[in-house]
Amino acid sequence: MSSPANTTTETGSELVIVALGANLDSPVGAPADTLQAVLADLQGLAEAPLRTSSFYHTSPENCPPDSPRFVNAVTLMQLPASTEPLQFLNQLQDLEQCYGRQRKAALPVNAPRPLDLDIIAFGDRQLQHERLQLPHPRAAERAFVLEPLAELLPDYRLPGMTVSVRRLLETSRS
Repeated sequence: MSSPANTTTETGSELVIVALGANLDSPVGAPADTLQAVLADLQGLAEAPLRTSSFYHTSPENCPPDSPRFVNAVTLMQLPASTEPLQFLNQLQDLEQCYGRQRKAALPVNAPRPLDLDIIAFGDRQLQHERLQLPHPRAAERAFVLEPLAELLPDYRLPGMTVSVRRLLETSRS
């Protein structure tokens, strides 16, 4: 896997960072079971072994009242060099659907879900598209992303940022 300063791997593919979260049971079981299962699916898309953080149990943020606690993690992936961000987003959304995620306009914002997969960064790319923004626009504000990411890459800087993940996490805690 690449170093924080170099987000291109030795095979020419880009380091892709994916945040995983779940706070409802899925067809495979409890949220932690869902994350474990989807990691195997993600490994099937990758060119090299995934590097995955510990699982973190976190309180819901900006969610409807009485939302259950989340299980969160971050995984680092090396995708085939030909994989484009929107193509990968489609793959992630297909996985979410397989695990019971519903994307209905009638659902409240940040409603509980059996699986949530977010692309945090895709190499050094910065992208503004109606379906995808890179890096993830709120990653730097979310301790439930920063903490597992800091476990793996504490000195990493999200594309376009001058502050490390470790420093962002310290700031979010103060």
